[in-house]
Amino acid sequence: MTDFSTIKFEILDRIAILTLNRPEKLNAMNFQMIHELIDCTSNILNDDQIKCLILRGEGKAFCSGADLSSGEKKWKDTEESLNKGYWPIFNNIISMPKPVISSIRGAAAGIGSAYSMACDLTIMSKKSYLLQPFSNIGLIPDGGSHWLLYNMLGYKKAYQIAIENERIPAEECLKLGLANKVVEDEDLEEKTIEWAQKISKQSFQSLMYSKKIMREVSDKTFLETFKKEAEIQKKLSGSPDNLEGVKAFIEKRNPDFK
Repeated sequence: MTDFSTIKFEILDRIAILTLNRPEKLNAMNFQMIHELIDCTSNILNDDQIKCLILRGEGKAFCSGADLSSGEKKWKDTEESLNKGYWPIFNNIISMPKPVISSIRGAAAGIGSAYSMACDLTIMSKKSYLLQPFSNIGLIPDGGSHWLLYNMLGYKKAYQIAIENERIPAEECLKLGLANKVVEDEDLEEKTIEWAQKISKQSFQSLMYSKKIMREVSDKTFLETFKKEAEIQKKLSGSPDNLEGVKAFIEKRNPDFK
């Protein structure tokens, strides 16, 4: 894979670890990082050997948002930067068949908050937080944040978070459903990898199809979702993973999915 200057990438036991690597800027996103993320997430999406992706930040923060101090003028305007720069990364995260875990230390602010929420699963350190700071600078949350917040929290809480410019601490994120786990700060990296390893031992076809159905469910009726589940269940019944899982259950052992 290409050498990068603003991100780091490694693979551990079929788990990809993608690290935002501008710690001196609290991993604020500039033009270079955006294009490196597009490139890297595209490669991960198409790599069948990778079963899970961890998205994290180097240093004290996950991501403090867009780098407003860079003075870069690479796009015509903000709309173009969101559509041509940020959206391809979101699209790769959402559409890749493997689960994506956001591992949050410190701030996940602005577009960083949106990336955290867009991931399939989220683990946060106790001192971390999400923040939508836009009302303080006369803007609105972007990166699909309105959709993400509304679908996760409902109208009233979503609107409150969008306009109040207040930190949402990790423990509150856990209560609201914006995070799945909260751990001690010093344990974040270890617990994230342990979780990814546990998930990666599951049947990949189960991970893939559950993500696909779950991602589409907000646009579907109950009946449409019910029928899609039945269609996929028929496809998977009798597959090697299904047969191995049933055999392992009968033999009282852990399944060995390939």
